[in-house]
Amino acid sequence: MPARDIAFLIFADCSMLDFTGPLSAFDAANRVSARTLYRITLHSEPGGLIRSSAGAMIQTERIGRATFDTVVVAGGGAPREGLVSEALRRYVLRAASRSRRIAGVCTGAFVLAAAGLLDGKRATTHWRMAAKLQQMHPQVKVDSDRIYCCDGKVWTSAGISAGIDLALALIEEDHGAELAKSVARELVVYHRRPGGQSQFSALQEMDGGSERIRRALSFARTHLHQEVTVDTLADVACLSRRQFDRSFVAETGQTPARAIEQMRAEAARLRIEQSQDSLESIARATGFGDAERMRRSCLRLFGQPPQAMRRLARLEES
Repeated sequence: MPARDIAFLIFADCSMLDFTGPLSAFDAANRVSARTLYRITLHSEPGGLIRSSAGAMIQTERIGRATFDTVVVAGGGAPREGLVSEALRRYVLRAASRSRRIAGVCTGAFVLAAAGLLDGKRATTHWRMAAKLQQMHPQVKVDSDRIYCCDGKVWTSAGISAGIDLALALIEEDHGAELAKSVARELVVYHRRPGGQSQFSALQEMDGGSERIRRALSFARTHLHQEVTVDTLADVACLSRRQFDRSFVAETGQTPARAIEQMRAEAARLRIEQSQDSLESIARATGFGDAERMRRSCLRLFGQPPQAMRRLARLEES
């Protein structure tokens, strides 16, 4: 099988790990397999030296008309602010049409969205930027909890280190699970990371842009021990259910039901790790009702059951 050409598109003020993480995964695939499976090049709109957020300078080639198997768009200062030039937008569209697949790491999703490549598609980005992506591009189905997403030929990943998870998935698609596992062992990372972004994001800091959504979020936080429904929050916000659902997703990047579950799970995790209370009493106090519902939610959001979370917390204390 001939080597696949992987092009990384980077921007000024980029986080080094946005591209060096996935780049290292492709490089490790070459070393582990003892073959050149991937040829890697770095590109930018102006070409030449690009300064990262850490101050390191990265040598790049100027974007052109070359064709690649895969184009990986990293994040950076311009993408975070939605500053995508018309020339860059055309380049990304052309690259997507000529490549087998295209991916956005972290705020690289903003570049794909600006080019219209995420319209009607499910996508993710760094949890802190998910609401902004949803607000700027309401036609994108933003999932703020995913480590990475694939919708057709377009891939997106969460922030920074999640680019490694995305690269492992691309390697698995190309060459199978065994090579992807070998690369993960080489990099000393999970082959498939448990849980979603919820285990890293500051859910308690989630906030809406409008007073109505902020009021609903505040009510949810202070009434987690009760049965809080989406209809109840819509009433608190003085909006119809349809208006509330639409406004909530636009301002937070999540559905109301997902946000309630995440707030309950975060509150439960703190009690699990910091108290001696029984799991049943914690489940009731945080609105899950019973320990089994809480267990399923913790598995889905944090990748581990409450008992494992408590054991790990005890080990860290000892």
